[in-house]
Amino acid sequence: MNPVDAHTLVPDISFDGGDLDCGNGLLLLIRKHIDPLPRGGLLEIRSTEISVDEDLPAWCRLTGNEFVSWTKVKKQRSFLVCKGMLAERAATPAAVVVAKETPSSVPRPRIPIEPPPIPELAVMGIGSWPRPRWMIEAMHAYVEGRLSEKAFQETADDAVRLAIAAQEKAGVDVVTDGEQRRDSYASFVASRLDNCQLIPLIDLLPLVDDPAEFEAELRALDIPAGEVRHPAVFGKLSRSRPLVAHEVDFARSVTDRPVKVALPGPYLLTRTMWMECISDRAYASREELAADIVRVLREELAELMDAGAALVQFDEPVLSEVVFAGAKNKRSFMCGALSESLGPAHELAFARDLLNAVLDGVPRRRTALHVCRGNWTPDESVALAGSYGPLVGMLAQVKVGAYLLEMCTPRAGEVDILTALPHDARIGVGVVNQKDAHVEGIDQVAGRIRHAIDLFGRERVLLHPDCGFATFADNPICCTGSAQDKLAAIAKAVQTFG
Repeated sequence: MNPVDAHTLVPDISFDGGDLDCGNGLLLLIRKHIDPLPRGGLLEIRSTEISVDEDLPAWCRLTGNEFVSWTKVKKQRSFLVCKGMLAERAATPAAVVVAKETPSSVPRPRIPIEPPPIPELAVMGIGSWPRPRWMIEAMHAYVEGRLSEKAFQETADDAVRLAIAAQEKAGVDVVTDGEQRRDSYASFVASRLDNCQLIPLIDLLPLVDDPAEFEAELRALDIPAGEVRHPAVFGKLSRSRPLVAHEVDFARSVTDRPVKVALPGPYLLTRTMWMECISDRAYASREELAADIVRVLREELAELMDAGAALVQFDEPVLSEVVFAGAKNKRSFMCGALSESLGPAHELAFARDLLNAVLDGVPRRRTALHVCRGNWTPDESVALAGSYGPLVGMLAQVKVGAYLLEMCTPRAGEVDILTALPHDARIGVGVVNQKDAHVEGIDQVAGRIRHAIDLFGRERVLLHPDCGFATFADNPICCTGSAQDKLAAIAKAVQTFG
């Protein structure tokens, strides 16, 4: 498209990208400004970078947004982009934006709630549960600004009721809310923190070292990359509303059983949020960013303790990427950890210190750490593999009350190595494989439980699947019926031990 003398349409919002190119943060700034617009909204991007002339129209074609027009006066360029198609503008006037309620920055006072105890051989899910189709549709509408906060939360409440009822029917001892309000197990945090925003993964293609390889990793998700979102930091992080405490509040209102809640760990969040082209405008280093992540997680953890969460689980699957991806000489998409790793020894020590900083002073019995090797596809052949040998020393130094570990899949190695973990910690053992469509037999599951009891003693053993049933909302590993049957298989196997 050739430049015009002047735009014929008036933009709804404008910003100046200066001399940034699409591979140096401009796309992230575009996403920051275009996401709040309704379909049909117009964004003006001002730029002096010549490469944007070609890259921006290509991005528009890739993301389904319409490149409307552009002007050029000497070095100064002005690009007009429509969110979606221009034909939608008449149906959805740009002035009409669905506002999301702004929560108070003052935390609500709480009377601390003491949760019920978690029994020996307790059965639980890891976290996520398959979302109903209508829940996924509501999630997309909310992210795109077409559904209010109130309507979204009411829809999610219904989905949580169904998820908890299914777990209770399966016979679990500890329930989760199924992470029904989350787009994924980790990136949802960006929608709850101040100065952080979810952006489509496709926007990150210009930022990685090998775009072709990254695209291949995205295809392994079996989801269009434009539908998977990644957190981007645009300023100093702060927490003016709960990350997940509201999930615990509602879950406790619909069940009498202990409630577990999962949070992405501080190392995972640091690795996903640190992108030099954008986060370094707010933070001088990833260590400085990590300090703020630790702070907001500690704030959240304190509120979760008061809210009556029986177990707060920190997810750190990227630890597997640190020690196992190198063996394949390739990066793993598994958790969207796009920032560079400085080597296993350095990264493991960094992760240990971050976790201990978050956990410091918190009752250990109510905290847990989950590690797996990737859960974005049921194809076992593309996930990372390796025993806990390279990790067990670091895990043993984390001041956590329980370890909930992937152990059923052959990729995880032998469970015996976990005897090196602290003897005063509980050991959660994966005894069914959520990736396998076949529901394990009661005797098979009981055999795995018996081996765990022999190693750790029944008072220390917790039981669960290897990972969640729907880590990514749009890409569940299995259906609701299969998830319920697998948890029921564990519960029935436990009954054989009296």
